[in-house]
Amino acid sequence: MLPPEFRKAVKESSGGSRTLCLGVHDKFDCLMGFGLSRIDELNARLDREEELAIERKNYDFDRDVRAAQLFGFSQLPFDESGRFVMPEHLRDLGKVGEGLYFHGAGNFFFVWNPVELARMGPEWRGAQAACTRLMATAKKGGTA
Repeated sequence: MLPPEFRKAVKESSGGSRTLCLGVHDKFDCLMGFGLSRIDELNARLDREEELAIERKNYDFDRDVRAAQLFGFSQLPFDESGRFVMPEHLRDLGKVGEGLYFHGAGNFFFVWNPVELARMGPEWRGAQAACTRLMATAKKGGTA
């Protein structure tokens, strides 16, 4: 289930539509989510990366491969309460377990398996502390 604060941001970013874009993060063992408006940003990023590759004479750059990486997300409908069905391949690639921790990151957000987040280094200590607190609160049956 998409938490309320993320649900609102995704809906606004998707022009009022309840569409969540969800894909695998290319660096970390987690997923990333965002609204439809980010598609334009990704197209611009792809163009910039290609221009830089040409400038630097990086003949290894493959626009098709990079496009597949950037646009390999799923567009998922969610209901008013934030429920959505996560495709099995994303569950596997994101190492989704019993619970999920959503962490904002500007124009997208991370979706972590708490166990995977706990394995990250000290640069993630704020997210780790928030996740630990939320998990403890949930175990007690309360709200954060």
